[in-house]
Amino acid sequence: MLAMSDINCIKYLRNTKRLSISEIQKTLGINWRTAKKYADEDQLPEPKRNRKTGMMYEKK
Repeated sequence: MLAMSDINCIKYLRNTKRLSISEIQKTLGINWRTAKKYADEDQLPEPKRNRKTGMMYEKK
């Protein structure tokens, strides 16, 4: 999975620099489908939060 900075970079290259998906893919060295997914998607993915479980952590 890509970091948020990578996703923001893909969006910047697509929206501001007007690069094609293929150009973004070659520039960043990522899969074409990954570049397409993040370049043309309107909303950013939510970062996953891992919940800690066990006796030492409170249940919510």
